[in-house]
Amino acid sequence: MQSALKLAGIYNILFGIWVIGWPNAWFEISGMKIPRYPFLWQCVGMIVGVYGIGYLIAAKSPLRHWPIVLVGFLGKVFGPIGFVWAASQGELPWQAGWMILLNDLVWLVPFAMILWAAACLKVGRPAVGAPMTLEEGARSFQLTSGETLQQASEKEQLAIVFLRHFGCTFTRQLLRNLREMHERAEERGARLVLVHMLQEGEEKEFVSSEGVARIADPRCDLYRAFGLGKGGFLELFGPKVWYRGAIAFFRGCGVGMLKGDGLQMPGAFLFQNGRILQEQKAETASDLPNIEALFASSKT
Repeated sequence: MQSALKLAGIYNILFGIWVIGWPNAWFEISGMKIPRYPFLWQCVGMIVGVYGIGYLIAAKSPLRHWPIVLVGFLGKVFGPIGFVWAASQGELPWQAGWMILLNDLVWLVPFAMILWAAACLKVGRPAVGAPMTLEEGARSFQLTSGETLQQASEKEQLAIVFLRHFGCTFTRQLLRNLREMHERAEERGARLVLVHMLQEGEEKEFVSSEGVARIADPRCDLYRAFGLGKGGFLELFGPKVWYRGAIAFFRGCGVGMLKGDGLQMPGAFLFQNGRILQEQKAETASDLPNIEALFASSKT
C-alpha cells in the first residue's frame, strides 16, 4: 500500500510539472487543437500535482489516511466516465484516452484494495484460522487485575459481558447501567467482567467504573472461544434493532465513531472454574444482558 501511494504521488507531481511547464504537449500528441486558454489546463496540472503531495502524505499510514485515498479513487472513477462521455459526443478524440489509462485506470485496483483494507479494519475482519478453545481462551486472557480468566474463575463466579463496539448505541445504553449491573453481580457474590475490542487501556475513555474488571480482545479471539460470531444483516440491521435503536437514541444514548468490530455480536456468560454455567448469546445487536436472568437460570 505504501509503495503504491508513493508511486502515485511521484507520478502525479511529475505529471503536474509536465502540464504546467509544457501545457500544449498533450494536445499535440493526441492530435487535438491547442487550447485558447492554456492556463486553464495548467490549473488542472497544479491540482493533479497537489494530489500527489496528498498521496505521499497518505503513504506514511495508508489505513489511517484512507479519506485521501477515497478522494483520489473517486476522481479516478469519474475521470474515465467523463472522458468516455466527451469522446462519445465527439468533443475529444478517442486516441487521447492514453492519459486516462495512465492517470486513472492503472490506479483503480491498488486504491480500491487500500480502501477495502481500511473498511475491513473499521468494520471488522472475517475470522481467520481455527478459534481458541474455551480452555485456551481462559488461560490466555488476563483481567485488568493481572490474573488470567481461568484463575479469576477459580476464586469466584464471573459474570462476563462481551460488548459490541463502543460507538454502538446499545453499548452506550449498557454502559449507562454499568453501576447497576455491577451491584447486581456483587449481590450474587459474583464479579462483573467486561470484554471489549480495543487495545488494553483504550477502553478507559468509555468505561468510568474502575471497580469493573476488563479484558481487551482486539482480535475477538475470546469472543469466538465463547461461541460469539459475526452478525448477519437481520441481526445487525433488522426491524427490532432499528426500533430499539431509535428508543435508545432519543433517550440520549446517541451513536459514536466505530470503535471495534462493527459486525461482532455481544453476549453474557456466567463463568466459574473454567466452565460456562449459563449463557445469553445475543440474537440481535440490540439485545442487552439480563444479569438477574443469568443467575436465575444458572446451571448447578
